[in-house]
Amino acid sequence: MNVELAQLLINGLALGGIIALGSVGLTLVYGILRLSNFAHGDFLTLGAYLTLLANTWGLPLPLAMVAGCGLTIGAFVLTEAVLWAPVRRRQTSPTTMMIMSIGLALFLRNGLILIWGSQNQNYNLPVFGAVRLGQLQVTTNRMVVLGLAILAVIILHLLLQKTAVGRQMRAVADNPELAKVAGVNVQRVILWTWVMAGGLTALGGAMYGLITAVRPNMGWFLLLPMFATVILGGIGNPYGAIVGALIVGVAQEVSTYWLPSEYKLGVALGVMMLVLLVRPQGLFRGTM
Repeated sequence: MNVELAQLLINGLALGGIIALGSVGLTLVYGILRLSNFAHGDFLTLGAYLTLLANTWGLPLPLAMVAGCGLTIGAFVLTEAVLWAPVRRRQTSPTTMMIMSIGLALFLRNGLILIWGSQNQNYNLPVFGAVRLGQLQVTTNRMVVLGLAILAVIILHLLLQKTAVGRQMRAVADNPELAKVAGVNVQRVILWTWVMAGGLTALGGAMYGLITAVRPNMGWFLLLPMFATVILGGIGNPYGAIVGALIVGVAQEVSTYWLPSEYKLGVALGVMMLVLLVRPQGLFRGTM
């Protein structure tokens, strides 16, 4: 394989891992709550900024990531208590909730600009070295990103398949009314959904800050690839979202071998439309 193409492939896998974490959170929220959350990308940005804050205050980056994830989970749970739970009780339509999520996204983004400014910022870290693999040079930060993404996916799989909460989440995603009749505590499942979505999304944002600068619109530019990934993998299916994210991430990065980088988002949408022409339901069945 051409060395430059191989390098882009590795970059695409790292980007795909980041998109996967955000997309899994997005698809979990839709699968359980039927909410198309357009604020999801800005929560990803929030996770990166909270990690930056903890790192600036002297915590080493691993602990800063843990702190950023914890604080972002708190923000997700807070919005559930203040915003989403009340509107669900009023049986607000999904369209209205989607519009509300756009307003929440604007609120978060402008709040971040107000606090941190619009300039790019970086973690307090030494310059990353590179590891040579044959003719390739893989930077340490991308290796860390790939490793963390794989670890997070393994933990997610164990939570969904091996725990009572995971089984209850799948039941609620399939049929919330039947799950409620069967004795499932739906509110507890919703809370766990926000916790998982918040943790994965914040980790994705913190990891994205490792390979790019931390900036207020970073999550906004990932939102379109995340939605493309969710649709591509089957709406509501976290495993499909992971596969879709790798496809989208690799396609975006490898496309720059032939096309200017400005066309990355167009490539992601093109891949999604091509697959949906063949399989309108996405690559996988759209439930957990």
